[in-house]
Amino acid sequence: MTVTTKANTPANRAAELRARIEEANHRYHVLDDAQIPDADYDKLMRELEAIEAAHPELAAADSPTLRVGASPSREFAEVRHALRMLSLANAFSDEEIVDFVRRIEEHLDIADPVFSVEPKFDGLAISLRYENGVFVQGATRGDGETGEDVTVNLRTIKAIPLRLRGDDWPAVLEVRGEVYMPRADFERYNAHAREHGGKVLANPRNGAAGSLRQLDSSITASRPLAFFAYAPGAVENGSLPNAHSALMRKFRDWGFPVSQLVETARGAQGCLDYYRRIGEARDSLPFDIDGVVYKLDDLAGQRELGFVGRTPRWAIAHKFPAQEQQTKVEAIIINIGRTGAATPAAVLEPVHVGGVTVTNATLHNADQVARLDVRVGDTVIVRRAGDVIPEVVRVVPALRPDGTQAWAMPTHCPICGSEIVREDGEVVARCSGELICPAQRVQSIFHFAGRRAMDIEGLGERVIEDLVALGFVKSPADLYALTVADFAEMRRRADERDGTTPETVKAGKVATRWAENLIESIDHSRATTLERFLYALGIEHVGESTAKALAAWFGRLQLIRHLPWPLLKLVPDIGGEVARSIDHFFTQEGNQSAIDELLMRGVNLKDEHDVSPKLRQSLGSDCLLASFEIPKLTGKRATQLAAAFEDLERVAHVPEHQLVTAGLPADTAAALVRWRDEGGHAELFARSLRSWNTLRELAGSAGEAGQSLPLDGQTAVLTGTLKSMTRDEAKDRLERLGAKVAGSVSKKTSFVVAGEEAGSKLGKAQELGVEIWDETRLLAFLAGQGGS
Repeated sequence: MTVTTKANTPANRAAELRARIEEANHRYHVLDDAQIPDADYDKLMRELEAIEAAHPELAAADSPTLRVGASPSREFAEVRHALRMLSLANAFSDEEIVDFVRRIEEHLDIADPVFSVEPKFDGLAISLRYENGVFVQGATRGDGETGEDVTVNLRTIKAIPLRLRGDDWPAVLEVRGEVYMPRADFERYNAHAREHGGKVLANPRNGAAGSLRQLDSSITASRPLAFFAYAPGAVENGSLPNAHSALMRKFRDWGFPVSQLVETARGAQGCLDYYRRIGEARDSLPFDIDGVVYKLDDLAGQRELGFVGRTPRWAIAHKFPAQEQQTKVEAIIINIGRTGAATPAAVLEPVHVGGVTVTNATLHNADQVARLDVRVGDTVIVRRAGDVIPEVVRVVPALRPDGTQAWAMPTHCPICGSEIVREDGEVVARCSGELICPAQRVQSIFHFAGRRAMDIEGLGERVIEDLVALGFVKSPADLYALTVADFAEMRRRADERDGTTPETVKAGKVATRWAENLIESIDHSRATTLERFLYALGIEHVGESTAKALAAWFGRLQLIRHLPWPLLKLVPDIGGEVARSIDHFFTQEGNQSAIDELLMRGVNLKDEHDVSPKLRQSLGSDCLLASFEIPKLTGKRATQLAAAFEDLERVAHVPEHQLVTAGLPADTAAALVRWRDEGGHAELFARSLRSWNTLRELAGSAGEAGQSLPLDGQTAVLTGTLKSMTRDEAKDRLERLGAKVAGSVSKKTSFVVAGEEAGSKLGKAQELGVEIWDETRLLAFLAGQGGS
């Protein structure tokens, strides 16, 4: 009989084993100093597994036994990053790096700044979240705002600490880094796979990305994955060093692997010297890289420099020169994208380029194919640099076989058979099938359901793929007719298709709850805003800002969906290309039918309103005439024409000589008549005139010209964290009251709204004497304008 004393209780032994295993992991993956043989390591792990199996209450969130993987997942949940994961601008020349450093020097008024420099690892970017020192969540970068929850898979990577070392870390700490597959491990894995008839990985980068996105985490656990930390994310209740290089040393202290190649360099020349040194060593490194990254070492300077869009001003990726190889074109095919863009691609005789086996390369568009004169049978040079997608850069004419023919864009979509059209002035040809084209359907519905569109939580791309592939959904409106039974049937048929073992009763209950939650989210999305709905439709060139402008100026969907493009141009910042794209979308019968179906299914635009009174200022006859972009009809001539013909309907019919009599120059009159009659624009003119009269009536009833909003002409800046709303919500509320919300403080700033933990913008405002509002004042102001 074994006597259990306090000293050797299962709990104490489990704690001891965890400590010894994690110390071994730390020494192997972080310090590169393995101290125990693999057999001894495996013995410790088996003993810990046995204790936790016999005493489930002893299982811990940071136990190394979690690294063996868990049961397969059905899909990945979405994770909203507390701080967005950034994309870096790319540079390909020394001159670009010199300019990058010069801009920093001028902005911060310093010379030869210090940079933290490191290789640009070729893997998959991830974010790790630790609470009170314990790893609780991991996510992919995704679109920078939202990624996939791959926590279970990340737990299997021994290089990632499940519990931080030391005790001086923040209560909440996010660490960003790269999951990669070392070259030697990649080769060993593929050799074993070939020997045993397993799946061979294409290259280390794809191997890392594919391994991390396995629904069965035991597969991830079987792959040789590693990790390097390189940046912080969100931090709460704690502080970090004031230099990036010091932060990297702190990461090492806390148990994260940090590349030994991370250094500091001074000024542009120091960065370039590092770039050349790493480039010379590139082929001998144990992992793949495609360049180096320079980050301003001073974190306060980083905050001062800020961002341009999603790109930091204080960091840049210096890519290595393009890698090129020669191969043959076996075919030229057309790929149809979400918006119908018809992109030609070359099907290639397989060739190895930059560590990747390439079988397809983009040809971008028909003009590029014509410019290169790429033909089936040609020998071509393929390049892979910067972008993941390889491209054909040139043809080798001397190797062209006899009998080849020039390529032409097909007249019809290879997927749905709809006509492929290319509008005048457009580079891209498009499938006119819009929402009826299966090639566009999955991505169109995925975009429609996105967080910034209809915000249908939980409806990921994989679910949509199954809904479409199995015939449950053919248009966005079909989402609103789905039932729990539909989702259950979809799952059953998907399992049969994939050869998956049917779910147990317990798993079926989980699937039912999942379906019920999805149905609830779909129902909740029925009540939305006009700007969200417009953005959700996926109209080419209509992003969030354009959708917001359309909603603010015109107020109602029924008006917007019937306006011709010249009147859409009356909205500030909407040019001819965008206006034509919107008009083209709404003139497609299939799209209008899809919108009608959505409205019949209960989609409700809860914030529709009258047209903006400010629109009236743009509704003069001269503005309308100028909006048509008639050749030679300048703004001055449009004013002259409007004055000569008070009834604009006459302009649709008046002969050329009467236009000259009215004072237009002969060449302008001739150009107008050619545009109207020979150019086939008479119907557009008449349709626009009808809409123009309607708009004038609506704008007149909405208020007098010149009626202003409370914050018209004022510029606001948001900084820090607000308790009562997100920064996006605050920005939206202020913009609705007429304010322009800027990203930086200047002498032109009207006021700064400062929340908790306000940064350098607050200091800048105080320095310039700009008015500062706290959250209490903001809420009081909004309440005074009829909001809460």
